[in-house]
Amino acid sequence: MTESDSNPPMPPAPPRPELRRRARWLPSLVWLIPIVAAIIGLSLLIHTLSERGPEITVTFRTADGLAPGKTPVRYKAVDIGVVKSLRLARDRSHVIATIALSNDANSFLAKDTRFWVVRPRFAVSGISGLETLLSGAYIGVDAGKSDVRSDSFAGLEVPPAVSTDASGKQFVLRAADLGSLDIGSPVYYRRVRVGQVVAYQLEPNGQDLSLRVFVDKPYDQLVTANTRFWHASGIDIKLDAGGLKVNTQALATMLLGGVAFQDPDNAKAAAAAGEDTRFILASDQAEAMKPLDELKPALAVLNFDQSVRGLSPGAALDFRGIVVGQVRSIGIEYQRDKKTFRFPVIVELYPSRMGFSPRDLDDKQKTNDIAETMNRRGLRAQLRNGNLLTGQLYVAFDFFPKAAPAKVSVDGPMPELATTPGTLDELQAKLGSIVNKIDNVPFEQIGRDLRTSMAALDKMLDNADKLMAQVDGNLVPQFAAALQDARQTLQAANQTLAPNAPLQQDTRRMMQELTRSAASLRSLTDYLERHPEALLRGKADTEKP
Repeated sequence: MTESDSNPPMPPAPPRPELRRRARWLPSLVWLIPIVAAIIGLSLLIHTLSERGPEITVTFRTADGLAPGKTPVRYKAVDIGVVKSLRLARDRSHVIATIALSNDANSFLAKDTRFWVVRPRFAVSGISGLETLLSGAYIGVDAGKSDVRSDSFAGLEVPPAVSTDASGKQFVLRAADLGSLDIGSPVYYRRVRVGQVVAYQLEPNGQDLSLRVFVDKPYDQLVTANTRFWHASGIDIKLDAGGLKVNTQALATMLLGGVAFQDPDNAKAAAAAGEDTRFILASDQAEAMKPLDELKPALAVLNFDQSVRGLSPGAALDFRGIVVGQVRSIGIEYQRDKKTFRFPVIVELYPSRMGFSPRDLDDKQKTNDIAETMNRRGLRAQLRNGNLLTGQLYVAFDFFPKAAPAKVSVDGPMPELATTPGTLDELQAKLGSIVNKIDNVPFEQIGRDLRTSMAALDKMLDNADKLMAQVDGNLVPQFAAALQDARQTLQAANQTLAPNAPLQQDTRRMMQELTRSAASLRSLTDYLERHPEALLRGKADTEKP
């Protein structure tokens, strides 16, 4: 290969460009169309921006039923916005919905505005949201009234029980437990529904519960400082010494529960209570209607030695037909000195029902004097049977003048009052004594003696049978002969006593003679009465006329 073969020839240089002056540009009519379109689009954008309302964010626990660009926001069935976007929170505990409101929805930026997702719901307050089965879920709004504005809200999981524009008042109730109440449970006044339960929460102490109830206008004016609230939930069935008692506020409360309120019948007129006034929610109407001085009853202990079977907490404490308290608790205690058991019963006593004023019990010395006086007069607590069908017992206070002396004490934490055995226990003791005496009767010895006596009686009856046989053989013929002789004697007597019998004729003649003799004797007696001297001189021959 030569050097000329390894180096090819260079290409020719390009020609130099020719420079020319550019012609003047003139607009074309073709550009008129996009310019007009741009102007129209800009005007639409300006219009959209001018009509666009504020954007807010609402947090929900789940985005079930929500769709960006489709789910509307409605207030009283009017669309005021739409869900723009959905995103998950960083901690994945909830979702954040961005909502574009309409231009005229600025009033919904109040801080107390509430948002919730409307879905089909079945609750104690009723069935709601059925229209969403066809149209789909939407976000409901309850407009707030606060002057503070906000663009971030926490959505509710359930619809609010009462809207902000509802007329009425809310009150706070303190209760020991919730019972069968729930949000939406009705509130009754004299069995008329006037409100509902709107919220409840557990107090920080963990022992009490606070409920918020809403009473519609104008019924909210019926709530005063004297008003009493109580549970009207379900059926109130009470079985005690007084028998079976059934009470219910309304048929709906059997399933939904409820709250009832009313003023005591003897309460004085009072002004209407203000918003958020606090009340106590009693367990039942009887508890709620107790006088104020009975809300904190005096406690006392009764020590019984007999069985307390049939006695239960809540049993009545009776004083001659007047209920003066109730049983709170029943316990058991071992007495080491007596090596036996006793049953302390703690009772709630209302002294005002027995005629004692609080001033009588404020002084401890005066209280002790009253207790000692009642004790000396024989005041005792006794267990009695209140219902023979159920066997329920109650505690009765009464005076027993012949009761054994007992000791009362008011110096301890709770006054200790005297007790006496119940009549049923006394009857059982007497029956036990009778049974013990019956057990001591020697029934076996009596049975043996009875068998011996029966054998002797059988032997005696055999001898009597033999004797009667001898009597039939020996004495019967003689008796027959004696009877024959007696018959003959009677016949002879009959003949003697016959009217034509000689004896009867002789007797009649003798009677005639006796009659004549008696007449002569009467004549003689009459003569001697007239002439007594005849006894000495004799009878004169002739009488002078």
